[in-house]
Amino acid sequence: MVQPIRFYTDEHVPRAVIRGLRQRGVNVMTVPEVGLLGATDEEHLATAKDQTRVLVTRDEDFLKLHVISPDHAGIAMVPHGMSIGDTIRGLMLIYQLLTVEEMMGHLEYL
Repeated sequence: MVQPIRFYTDEHVPRAVIRGLRQRGVNVMTVPEVGLLGATDEEHLATAKDQTRVLVTRDEDFLKLHVISPDHAGIAMVPHGMSIGDTIRGLMLIYQLLTVEEMMGHLEYL
């Protein structure tokens, strides 16, 4: 059986998105849950990699980090202004269609 994608959300992801994903059975870990509020972007990316989780963010600084250091478990970039529903639908597509291996070092722009 293929391991499902798990997400790690940074401080920029609304709680409604997290709730919506969890209601759909998706494993989501948040920055407050791991005690990393105020941590650097590099620390968040390292935590997501250590846990083999796709980092979900609206922070465009991660675009640069992806180019500089593509050795990560994947980044899902949510554009500013995207609705809660569209964000959940986009993340669900990643969850349903891509594998953990396909997301390694990959940036998916919703």
